[in-house]
Amino acid sequence: MTIAHGKLSDPVVSRLVAAVNAHDKDAFLGLLTPDATMSDDGSDRDLQEWIDKEIFDSGGHMDVVSESDGGRSLLVNYRNDTWGEMRTAWRFTVDGDRISRFETGQA
Repeated sequence: MTIAHGKLSDPVVSRLVAAVNAHDKDAFLGLLTPDATMSDDGSDRDLQEWIDKEIFDSGGHMDVVSESDGGRSLLVNYRNDTWGEMRTAWRFTVDGDRISRFETGQA
C-alpha cells in the first residue's frame, strides 16, 4: 500500500514527489532554495550531479509507504534504472514554500 503524493501532509514535499514521478526536473528545481543541499547515506553530495544521476537520467520513481514529522519524513520504495527498487528514507527541511535540504538513504 502506498500513499498518493496528493495525500501527503506537507504540500511542498508532496509537490516534490509529484515532480520526481513526472520526471519534471524544472518543477523539482523550482521547489528547492537556491542554496539547497542534500545527502545520500550520510554523505553530502553535489545536488545537481546527484539528482541527474539518481533521479532524472535514470527514471527515478517514489512510491511513498509512510510519512511522519508532518509529512517531512518519508519511507519510500524508490526505484530507478540504475539500482532497481529499494526501501529508502527521505527527510526534508522545508523553508516556506521551498526545500532547503533533503537527506536520503537506505532504510
